[in-house]
Amino acid sequence: MTGMHALWQPIVLSAVIVFIVSSVIHMMTPWHKSDYAKLASQDAIMDALRPFAIPPGDYMLPRPNDMQDMRSPEFKEKVNKGPRVVMTVMTPGMTGMGRSLGMWFAYSLGIGVFAAYVAGRALPVGTDYLHVFRFVGVTAFLGYSAAIWQMNIWYQRSLTTTIKSTIDGLLYAFLMAGTFGWLWPR
Repeated sequence: MTGMHALWQPIVLSAVIVFIVSSVIHMMTPWHKSDYAKLASQDAIMDALRPFAIPPGDYMLPRPNDMQDMRSPEFKEKVNKGPRVVMTVMTPGMTGMGRSLGMWFAYSLGIGVFAAYVAGRALPVGTDYLHVFRFVGVTAFLGYSAAIWQMNIWYQRSLTTTIKSTIDGLLYAFLMAGTFGWLWPR
């Protein structure tokens, strides 16, 4: 067993590395450019929605009141008529990236803490690189990628976007695992 106090360096450094690499992927490559399609009539749709002053949040259309409503002919007609929509409404206005980037870094630190906990409980000081890589890599991959598939399964998120995000998560897991393997206490 390896104590968490001995793993602070790989936790922080791996989060920094993942943060930098993810920033490069999202800002300097076209990898995620096609994740969200642009509607040809986006201005008209935005103009049509604006009078409703929909508060920020997650919404589904049509949305039944309960299971009984879901079975009603009226609800079934709405579903068949379409469109069926799952959407997130965000606060209007330009928002800086600072908050999101800070939360992303904190999330990566959190994954590093969980990976350190799992590996630290299973592996002693002096464990070889490959064993550390395996424990940290699997834990980090689950943290970065596993839940992404729920959006594809339940809400029909694009399979292409889901796969690309999973590949990102695999890369981040490799980076984190490599950092832990390199800096594991000897």
